[in-house]
Amino acid sequence: MLNFLRPGIARLLNPVGQALARTPVTPNMITVIGTVGVSGAALSMFPIGELFPGALTATFFVFTDMLDGLLARLKGSSGPFGAFLDSTMDRVADSSVFGGMVIWFILGGHNPLLAMVTLFCLACGFLVSYVKARAQGLGLQCEVGLIERPERMLIGLTSVGLSGLGVPYVLPIGLWALAAGSLFTLGQRIRAVHQEAAIAPGDERSTPPSPPGQASTGTSGTGTSGTGTAGRAAAEPGAAGEAGDVEVEGEVRG
Repeated sequence: MLNFLRPGIARLLNPVGQALARTPVTPNMITVIGTVGVSGAALSMFPIGELFPGALTATFFVFTDMLDGLLARLKGSSGPFGAFLDSTMDRVADSSVFGGMVIWFILGGHNPLLAMVTLFCLACGFLVSYVKARAQGLGLQCEVGLIERPERMLIGLTSVGLSGLGVPYVLPIGLWALAAGSLFTLGQRIRAVHQEAAIAPGDERSTPPSPPGQASTGTSGTGTSGTGTAGRAAAEPGAAGEAGDVEVEGEVRG
């Protein structure tokens, strides 16, 4: 949904990236700093009811997370580990934001129902990302999705921030909308993978049985094992993360 915003945001951040490219700062440092900032803000402020300051601080560090991919391109330091680290840190940040909200609903907000809805948003968001990564690991395409990570973070943090400013009903509306959108996106991606798998060549389920005495090609390198390994190698850049998540989807960094 927010793909159209990425070019504009990238242009805004380009001067910062150019300045950082002349320093010893690495893309992986930016990734970790952004995650620590988001997690620290969410886990320290949300549980005590400081919703607006927590959301504002977390949002700032979410935007700094966009710098890692930009810096990697400017420094020419792309590689699979950077993509792996970026994707892993995104999951940490997501857990912190929604986990902090759950703690607030239980301890300060006294709303167990919204605590469960928030947990559902977290779990569904993880599954949305996992489905895409797993599909790409199998060499399948999964480029659909109404609510990806940027939308999840935008809806979640905006709802929390406006609630902290006293806007009524915005937090429950935002969380229920996020839960419904995440579930819809999960269904979208599962359906897309099912359709892709049905037409993908080399599906092990369509491989005829080998005659007696002949080694099965399904496990000798051209079937399940070989195709899976090749698929993972080919899809590794895209499996690294969701776009999104605020960064460009499928980017490989080092």
